[in-house]
Amino acid sequence: MPKVIKAYVRYVDALNRRLGIAVMYLIFVMMGLLLFASLTRYVLHIPLVWVIEMSQFLMAAYYILGGPYSMQLGSHVRMDVLYERWRPKTQGFWDSLTAMVMIFYLVVLFRGGFASTVYSLEYGQRNYSAWAPLMWPIKAIMTAGIGLMILQTISIFFKDLAKFMERDIA
Repeated sequence: MPKVIKAYVRYVDALNRRLGIAVMYLIFVMMGLLLFASLTRYVLHIPLVWVIEMSQFLMAAYYILGGPYSMQLGSHVRMDVLYERWRPKTQGFWDSLTAMVMIFYLVVLFRGGFASTVYSLEYGQRNYSAWAPLMWPIKAIMTAGIGLMILQTISIFFKDLAKFMERDIA
């Protein structure tokens, strides 16, 4: 494989690995936030209206930003009815085909997310709740996560293509 493709794969994998490891710790932030909400509600009798919504936003950031790292590790769901019986070259062919379809889907999703984020910024969109937070920060995080997923899918495509061509990409 050309050096530029190898460099791309190394860079994107490193970026998503670091971000994925950092984002894993958001689970503790969510746990702390929900524990804080429970204590204030049942011990101090002060219900906080923003906590549940904030934990939902954190959860969305957690799985959207952690998705590319999950793909990199291969820990996503795969139906192995026929796949595991195929030769690596055949697996590489079908994986690269699947990656192209996924890239198309993610680009459409990214365009929608970007348009929605721009709309939120232009009109100061707020959520319909008692807290009424601005929506653009979570929409921007989700759009960025989809962008990172596109980059990781392209990296996976190159790896699968190398597998199909029986070449080394490392």
